[in-house]
This record gives sequence, structure tokens and C-alpha cells, in this order.
Amino acid sequence: MNTPLSTPSRKAWENSGIGRYLRWLKAERNLEFADYTALHRWSVEDLEGFWSSIWEYSGVRAHTPPTAVLGRREMPGAQWFPGSTLNYAEHALGLPEDAGEVAVVARSQTRPGFELTFGELREQVARARAGLKRLGVGEGDRVVAYLPNIPETLVAFLAAASLGAVFASCAPEFGARSVVDRFGQLEPKVLLAVGGYRYGERDVDRTAEVAEITAGLPTLERTVGVPYGPFTVDGALLWDELLAGPAEEGFEPVPFDHPLFVLFTSGTTGRPKAIMHGHGGILVEHLKNHALSWDLGPGDRMLWFSTTAWMLWNALVSSLLVRASIVMIDGDPAYPDLREQWRLAEETGATLMGTSPGYLMACRKAGIRPGEEFVLPRLRQLGAAGSPLAAEGYAWVHEQFGDRVLLNVGSGGTDVCTGMLQGSPWQPVWEGEISGPCLGVAAQAFDPDGRPVIGELGELVITEPMPSMPVGFWGDTDGSRYEAAYFTVFPGVWRHGDWVRFAPEGHCVVAGRSDATLNRGGVRLGTADFYGVTEELPEIEDSLIVHLEDAEGGPGELLLFVQTTGVDLDDGLRGRIKTALRTQLSPRHVPDRIEQVPAIPRNRTGKKLEVPAKRILLGARPEDVASRDVLARPDSLDVFTTWRRS
Repeated sequence: MNTPLSTPSRKAWENSGIGRYLRWLKAERNLEFADYTALHRWSVEDLEGFWSSIWEYSGVRAHTPPTAVLGRREMPGAQWFPGSTLNYAEHALGLPEDAGEVAVVARSQTRPGFELTFGELREQVARARAGLKRLGVGEGDRVVAYLPNIPETLVAFLAAASLGAVFASCAPEFGARSVVDRFGQLEPKVLLAVGGYRYGERDVDRTAEVAEITAGLPTLERTVGVPYGPFTVDGALLWDELLAGPAEEGFEPVPFDHPLFVLFTSGTTGRPKAIMHGHGGILVEHLKNHALSWDLGPGDRMLWFSTTAWMLWNALVSSLLVRASIVMIDGDPAYPDLREQWRLAEETGATLMGTSPGYLMACRKAGIRPGEEFVLPRLRQLGAAGSPLAAEGYAWVHEQFGDRVLLNVGSGGTDVCTGMLQGSPWQPVWEGEISGPCLGVAAQAFDPDGRPVIGELGELVITEPMPSMPVGFWGDTDGSRYEAAYFTVFPGVWRHGDWVRFAPEGHCVVAGRSDATLNRGGVRLGTADFYGVTEELPEIEDSLIVHLEDAEGGPGELLLFVQTTGVDLDDGLRGRIKTALRTQLSPRHVPDRIEQVPAIPRNRTGKKLEVPAKRILLGARPEDVASRDVLARPDSLDVFTTWRRS
């Protein structure tokens, strides 16, 4: 498309967070920029100038000032703000003058809703901090949470961060195996858990899973049970007991790159990668992103449904950094019907509402008209992330809200815990495309030889360091796994694993993952998780999972192929496979179809060939996707033509 769907008015962007930042740059640095393209160019060419401006503009409070902005520039291993000490939680909990402002609006299908002011949140964090200290938690210890998106999870996270402890969370919809595979890598000292929750009209009992998780984490010294719904965690210290002692407000000064939390991303082999993110990197990146791209500030409110297993939960929490309040939602996001998210946005007065492209497309298909059916005068921005949004979705949103609400479609990742490509109040919206690279993100498309390309698909790469690039992988003492994950294809350049096409004007299309990671409903699922469950069933010898995306942004079709141990795949075996995946992983892992194949395609070194199988299912010929002489069984790909998408 040659012309944008919408272009921001001068009044709109001047009144936004990015407009205020531009006025600050003029007043404090004597810098002026004609357009977003010029501002972005400066932000990636003068890294020291740009990131020092974010530090100063945002009022970062360091206990020890940095000796430089960028001590080492090379990737991997770039060193940001060396010598500085600070604490993320200190910035999230506000200043004394914020005490009476609402920080959290909690909505749940398990219990009645309530609110917390910044003062109340600060008090609870101080009590939880004291409670964790009584349990022996200190700097560098790991605190993990099997909790939903509720204020207690936020309190536990900020309390752990205030001590310099490292936090990680998994949603209670995850099965015990998935959780132990993740948390077990961290050797945690304390686990916080709920015994269950309500999802729509159904009570979900997770007490057996909590018991299995506890048994699978031998380093645990204490489990804390958070009361939530009708189920309790046996033998656990109660949440109220943890918070019962006197409050102890304080924030441990930690180095800029001290681990804040661990996020887990699923690769195609082995256990999920445990990605460490640092206090300082997350702080300055989210201060930049939330104020400039998401246009959040004091008095604003962010609503974005997320589980605690997705990086968007961490991004939601960071709205507190810019004094915006957050809506924490738990339960079935489509209960009692598709309109529920719009109702919540109306009820809570959201200024930024985030959702998935699949949800927007489903609302469009159902004939919902949120611009007419709901009173949303405060809504300024509608975020969408997790998968591509079809062009029809852009047109539908613009039809509903016109230019009054900015549609901000983004693409980022757990790896950097932020957006790398998205919009802002100073960028046009292009139908079916993302507005462009974020400030401070030197994003390009590379061809296989490492040359930048425009107008054609290439590997999404980041050519300059970002503060929120991981501190490293947990347990990767020499950094070799971290380097292999991002920097071996193009040495010294971050390869993200997405296919992307940039237009000359900078807007872009992300065409999907360039590896075999699955993306269903905006949540990435690792193939290794599937195989760890299916191949432990006695009837299954080998298996392969493929996801066929939906061009309209829906969940697509998840196909599981199994090689059995000489038995027929009948409805009974299909049911046992689905039950195992649902209980040990999550409902999202249940395939739409399960089919039997004579052999799972592997190369001669034993690697499963998910991508060639997917290409055949999408219409390619077997001989065009893999040479037969590299296959352990030359005919193993032929059978996939049977299920080819027409």
C-alpha cells in the first residue's frame, strides 16, 4: 500500500509523550528532528546521546551514578551504564506524592474486584519484603511463582526485586512438567502458589500440580500459599502470614545488569531457555517504550490481558514506572462472551487497551462494533501483539474508532522483553503493516549473506546493542549458549529468528518465525515441550508438531503427527495424547488434529525436520524442501502431501 491508513495530526503527537520528549530534547540538548525517521536515526547512531537522554528525561534514581553510558559496545557483551547501582522496584512504587493515586485495578472471575493505591501497594510490598527476608531470601536468591495475573503476584515480584532476589513466574494453567522444566533450572528457594482458580464458570483444581511441582524442586525451602478460590495449598505458609510482620521498606542497590527476573522462551530442542533480564536494562527500556511508544503517563491506565508466563505481564507491570495504573485480569478473557474485554476497558477507563490480533479479527467476524457499543472516551491507543494482524483488521479498527484511537501493532519478544517494531503517536499507520522500528532499536532485514535488504524478506536483525538485551541465560557461565542463540549466523549482530520485509519508508511486515517455534493465539509454544510429553506415552515412538497459521489472525491449525510402537492410532489413543498435553502442559498445547505416519522425518544427525514438513503441508513438493540423501529415511516426508492444505 502506497499511502498510510492514517497519519497523526500535529496536535495529537505534540500532546503525546513523544511530543513532550521532543520539547525536552530541544530545551535540554538543543536537538530538533523533522520527523520520526530522523529521530529514530539519531537514536541508533548516537546510542550514548539517546540513552542518556532517556535516563535524564525519565528521572532515573541511581544510588551510585554511572561512569559512562556505554562501556563496551560489542555484541554480545555490551556494557550499559557501568558503575551504576539502582533498583527497579524503587521506581515502580512511586514517590510519596503518588500515595493516593490508584496503581492497580484487579478484575477476576475467582473473587470480587478491588483497587490498590500506590501507597497501599508500597505497604504490601514492604510487608512481603520483610516476610521474604524472614524466610532467608536475599540478594541473588530465586523466588518463583505459580500464580495468575493478580495483585499478589505483583507484590511478590516487587518485594523480591527490592531485595535483589531474582523472580520468575508461570501461569497456573501450565502443567507440572512444564513448570519444573522451567523453575528447576533456577534452583529456587521460595515458591508462591495458588491451589486453583476459576475460569469462566469452571473451578480448576491445581493442588495436585502444586504438590508435584514442590516435589520436583529439591532446593525449595518454603512454599507460600496464596488464597484464591476454593482450593488451598496443603502445608504451605499462608500469604497473610508472610505479610503479618512489621513492614520493612527498602531497596537494595544492585548493579545495572543485576538479574531482575527470568523469562522462559521455548526453543525447538532441549529445555526452555532461561533468559535473565537486568534491573537497569528493563528499567530504561520500559521507561522509553511506555512513555514514547505507548504514550502512558500519570493518570493513564493500561489494560492488556496476559498470563504471568508471557513477557507482556512484565511489560504491564512496568506501566507503574511512568505512574500509569494497570488493570490486572484473571480468568477466561472471552467470558461470558467476546465483548468482555471491551466492557472491561469501558468500566476501568483504559487509555491503552492491548489485545491479540486474533481477538480483533474474531470481534470483526462476530459483527461487534466497540466504537458504538461501548463508551470509551479515554481510549487513545489500541495495542496488538503476538502474531500478525491481517489488513482487514486494520481497516476494521479504523472503521470503529477513526483517527481518534491509534492502532499500534507491534512485534518484539521475550528475548528483549519489549517491542522492537511498532508504532507511536508520531508515526503513520499502514494497513497490514507495522509502523517501523522502535526508538533505540537498529532493526534491519538481512539476506543470507548478511547484507541489508529493502522490499524483500530477510532475517530480522538488530545491528546495535539495546539495554534490555539479556544479561545472559541462567546457568550459561561462559556465555556460549547465549552467543549461539543470537550471534552465530551473523557474528556481532543479533539475529532474532523472524522473517521481515521493510518498505523504503520504514514500515514493515513480519512474516513469521524463521525457526520452528510455534505461535498459537499470540503465545509461543516450543516443540520440545510437546515431544517431552507425547514420546513418554508407551504407544508413541516418535512425534512431530506443526502449526499452520491463519491468514486472518486466528489460532490457525495445530497438527501432531505420531509414529506409534506398532499400534493403530484410534480415538482412544488420540484422547490419551490430548489429555496428557492438556494436563502436563496447557490447553493451548492440545492439537486440532492427530495423524499417524510411518516415520517421523529426521536428517542423518537425528534432527527432526519440522520446517520442511510444514512447507509440504502448505503446498511445496517434498523434493523442493529437502534432499532425500540427507534424510535418515528417504521417503519420510512424502506422506505429508496427504494432509496438504488446499
